[in-house]
Amino acid sequence: MTDSHNSGQHKDREAAAAEVRRMWQPTPSWTQPDPTPPATTPPPPPPAQDPPADTPAPKSSQATPDPDEVEDEAADEAKPDALSQDFPGDSWSQPAEAAKPAPDPWTKQPAKETAADPWSKSAASSEPASESWSKQSAQEPATESWSRTGTPEPAADPWSQPAHEKAPARDLQSPQLSPQAQQFFPQGVPNQQQPDRQVSYRADELLQALPIPREAPAEKGVRSVLRLRPGTNERLERIARATAATAFRRPVTVTIANPKGGSGKTPTTLLLAGALGQARGGGVVAWDNNELRGNMHLRTHDTNSRSTVTDLLQAMQMLTQPDARLGDVGAYLRHQVSGQYDVLTSATTTYAQIEAKDFDQIHRLLSRFYKVLVIDTGNNEGSSNWREAMKASDVLVIPIKWKSLSCAAAVQMLEELDHQGPDAQRLIRRAVIAVSNGPGDVNKEVEKQLRPYFESRAAAVVDIPMDQHIAAEGPLDHSALQPATRRAALELAAKVAEQITIALNVPR
Repeated sequence: MTDSHNSGQHKDREAAAAEVRRMWQPTPSWTQPDPTPPATTPPPPPPAQDPPADTPAPKSSQATPDPDEVEDEAADEAKPDALSQDFPGDSWSQPAEAAKPAPDPWTKQPAKETAADPWSKSAASSEPASESWSKQSAQEPATESWSRTGTPEPAADPWSQPAHEKAPARDLQSPQLSPQAQQFFPQGVPNQQQPDRQVSYRADELLQALPIPREAPAEKGVRSVLRLRPGTNERLERIARATAATAFRRPVTVTIANPKGGSGKTPTTLLLAGALGQARGGGVVAWDNNELRGNMHLRTHDTNSRSTVTDLLQAMQMLTQPDARLGDVGAYLRHQVSGQYDVLTSATTTYAQIEAKDFDQIHRLLSRFYKVLVIDTGNNEGSSNWREAMKASDVLVIPIKWKSLSCAAAVQMLEELDHQGPDAQRLIRRAVIAVSNGPGDVNKEVEKQLRPYFESRAAAVVDIPMDQHIAAEGPLDHSALQPATRRAALELAAKVAEQITIALNVPR
């Protein structure tokens, strides 16, 4: 009898273990099925078979444990031998009392024990026989799904729903995932109905979702040979080049001005035009707006064109026709191959002085065919073409040397512009100071006193190192400049492009 009883328990234990594994498999609804049959009140046993109230049931009369008891035995891994031996103190093999119906296999029944098994069902016989995994006690609130309680509410814990009851409609937003779990389930709980989301097919959003292209390898030094990523200096140079190549929504005008002669206006104009032309791939023109005679024709290469602004004005009626082309205008300009920009030189004779109406005609014509106009000015602030250049400017570049006369003229010009109204004041705030010193031009005391002043008045101060190619006062060839000079010119172009972007956001 005992061997057959143990053999039956062994088989039932294996079946119960398989049932437990089946129960814990995830289901599409994410609620654990209740293997317990629908909770109904069992019929009372016949009176003839009830043992006396004071007589315990013999151990040999116990029938084969039901599946619920075997299931609990398989889940209790801490007592592997508690089911194969009859210990007097085993709470799972206590005889049932005569005054109560058949005991629930999940409940401990010691006479004086008050601490309930944290994984046991409620001892209240008035509630339906439903499975409960809660740990709630009567003193703790019943809202916590794993708290201890003697009488858990079936609806409080999703694991304690009776099998015969239909699960209520779940909120589409529940269960809430923790931030750690959301990185593994960004779309929500698998197999759970998710709320309908509006899918956007806008082109800009789809383009932003594309992966960022990989950074190109270095192009200079040992890193280029080893195909490594660019260093800090090369990366900054790439950023400056991309900034200088900003696509503006309309043609823009940059004016270089300092009333003091010899302050470096023409070299700064050519350096800036070349840096912008190389970064943008063309579309830049440098214009010598000196009212009488400038020297840009001496600092640029003569490319089969000796025409000046005077010749351009004489052909203005033909060039302003609707069918006029860039090539027609280019016949009166000098193209600089190394810098990828064109040059319009000033008049070389004394009888052809440029006035305000002439400036307006040339400015409208060049704005039709070029994206960036870099204008070099003369030394007379009172001339009409000088004032018109200031009105048409988006950004002002002030070339200086750390010398008393050069800095004093720039300070006086800024003070004069400060009294010309709000537009001139905004032009001062967007100004860029270009410091270009030749051999022996640096006065440390002047720099110490005036650098803080220019930094406070202007948007940026860019230092251009001394270059022998510029100091030679010949045609300026960008390919002949030192690498440090080219980087400084590119930085100047980037600062100017930043201020142009700011100026375009402010209505004129």
